[in-house]
Amino acid sequence: MKHQKTGRQFGRKRAGRKALQRTMIGSLVLRERMETTEAKAKELKTVIDRMITRAKRANKSKNPQMEILRKLEGDMPLVAIKKLSHTMMDRFGSRTSGYTRVIKLSPRKSDGARMALIEFVDKQAKQKKQPAASKKTTKKAA
Repeated sequence: MKHQKTGRQFGRKRAGRKALQRTMIGSLVLRERMETTEAKAKELKTVIDRMITRAKRANKSKNPQMEILRKLEGDMPLVAIKKLSHTMMDRFGSRTSGYTRVIKLSPRKSDGARMALIEFVDKQAKQKKQPAASKKTTKKAA
């Protein structure tokens, strides 16, 4: 029976699941959006939301950088921790939960696996550069 057991196994042993999770968390934090299978995206959403909440709590301590590093160092790459502690704390300061969203996509063509897009809710919109005003050339009547 599966009483009191949460989480998905993904057909992997514990060490493989942990490595997959660590890699996916790092990729999501660095790229801020990622396309993966629906099951992996749903599992990643719960994990990353908990990590951001832990980082926000640690941010209120006396030495926030060391506290965040200590709480998250085994769960995600160091580069991702640095980005999370610097840029994302400002973005998610007013939000209490629900930092990510999962958008369902069409199934993968090769094997029919359900696909999904996971991204941060307050994703910074890439501002389009406005093209320089084109000069109108008029032909002068000679």
